[in-house]
Amino acid sequence: MVIFVVVLAVILGLLAAVHWYLWRRLVRDTTVPGGRGRRIGTAAAVILPLTTFGAFLSGRSGMPFAVERVLAWPGYLWLAAVLYLTLALLVGEAVRPLLRRLLERRAAGSAPDSPRDAPSGGEAPSSGAAPSSGAAVSPGAAASAPSGSAPATGGGAGTEGAPAPVAAASSVTEASGVTGTTGTTDVIETTDVTRSTDITGVTEATGTTEALEATKAPEATGATRVTAAAPEPAAPGAPGRPADDTPAPGSRPGGDTRDTGDTGGSRAEPAARAADPSRRLFIARTVAGAAAVAGLGTVGYGAYGVLDGPTTKRVTVPLAKLPRSAHGFRVAVVSDIHLGPVLGRSHTRRIVEAINRTQPDLVAIVGDLVDGSVEDLGPAAEPLAGLRSRHGSYFVTGNHEYFSGAGQWVDFVRELGVHPLENARVELPGFDLAGVNDISAEGEGPAGQGPDYDRALGDRDRSRASVLLAHQPVMVHAAADHGVDLQLSGHTHGGQLWPGPYLAALANPTVAGLERYGDTQLYVTRGAGAWGPPVRVGAESDITVVTLASKQA
Repeated sequence: MVIFVVVLAVILGLLAAVHWYLWRRLVRDTTVPGGRGRRIGTAAAVILPLTTFGAFLSGRSGMPFAVERVLAWPGYLWLAAVLYLTLALLVGEAVRPLLRRLLERRAAGSAPDSPRDAPSGGEAPSSGAAPSSGAAVSPGAAASAPSGSAPATGGGAGTEGAPAPVAAASSVTEASGVTGTTGTTDVIETTDVTRSTDITGVTEATGTTEALEATKAPEATGATRVTAAAPEPAAPGAPGRPADDTPAPGSRPGGDTRDTGDTGGSRAEPAARAADPSRRLFIARTVAGAAAVAGLGTVGYGAYGVLDGPTTKRVTVPLAKLPRSAHGFRVAVVSDIHLGPVLGRSHTRRIVEAINRTQPDLVAIVGDLVDGSVEDLGPAAEPLAGLRSRHGSYFVTGNHEYFSGAGQWVDFVRELGVHPLENARVELPGFDLAGVNDISAEGEGPAGQGPDYDRALGDRDRSRASVLLAHQPVMVHAAADHGVDLQLSGHTHGGQLWPGPYLAALANPTVAGLERYGDTQLYVTRGAGAWGPPVRVGAESDITVVTLASKQA
């Protein structure tokens, strides 16, 4: 009892963790706090798991069958959805950083370029007017000009007592007019200069527009105006310049005080940080949307495959002891129909019609016919009375019959014209057909209700070929010990829901198909129905027509 409680607690804890993960990725990360989407998603994350628990418990707690049917559809489908939504989101975790990098690169590639440096030497290129033939300030004149006096321009017409910025060696002047710059204009900072005249104009700059302070010379013929002139770095220790060569904060090396950090750095970083929430939301919604489409689409496709009915497979099995007269004998094998609150009468009818179309010589139902009582599911099983074959239909119990009253079901299928083989054998033309109860029947009812191979096979003529109906593949080892030529089984569902086949392989010698164990061959059908979720992924439901072949033919 303690082990059961511990296992149950572990399972419940795991389910809770998985549901929290789904809520986080599908609801919290993609919706606005307090919004309608957040409320609806949270409610669904609570209600849907409750329907799953209700579907499991209703059939075992004596609830009316109608209630069980109402809970079963959403509850079992949600169980399958949890599996594939979780797998899809785990794949999305690997895609998430790749998508983030892609968006960051795209954003970096589409960002505007930061302003470039002006041509070397502080020269400001002009647009629309070429430099005139007027005199330019020579490097020597600029260097030798005393502090506080303006260099002579345009033939020496300067303004005494009106300080002007120290012009760079490559300053360009014009004889008349005002030169405007259309590129990027550096800010001219002048230190310790007394502005005694009016501001003469504003320089236009592409990207960043700055005001250019200059002094206005007296109006005279040949007077010029210095435009787009950058100040020459002062010698260490000069007024307006620190004693060391350390650039002022925000300035560029060499005295360029243009604030390029705002454009390429300090201004871009807040913008990037502001864009991060929207980028994260876009990534979260993209991954969640793709996961929802993939997960729910997989569940929908798998449910359609079950509700549309099983496919028909054909397998030929050669038997060494089979006489020529029985060559080509066809056995329609069906297993794991699982009639219950989801799969009902119409499901049985589809299976019967599919079997009858194959025109078999014999029908073998190898267990797990129902998930419920005769009272609730008897009407759903009634179409089995319509099975048609030359040598009749036979049935053995599976483990699920013992959850639902196996004795009552054995009696009921007999009334439908299906012959139960309870550790029994019949002789057919060319071979013996035997059947044993499922191993889960051990300890159920009177002694001997489990599989009894001696009773079913002990006194037979071993020179005849033998075919055994046994629900679980693990029973093949006992069948081999009793000289069985072919065992027909089900139980595994082929794994039903991927990656179920890998888990089923841990407990079964064969998950699906035909394999040999010594002199005994084992064929395992994937079954015609589904247990729990009416969904199959990677293991389609089937009915198999096994054709027996004589080596003497």
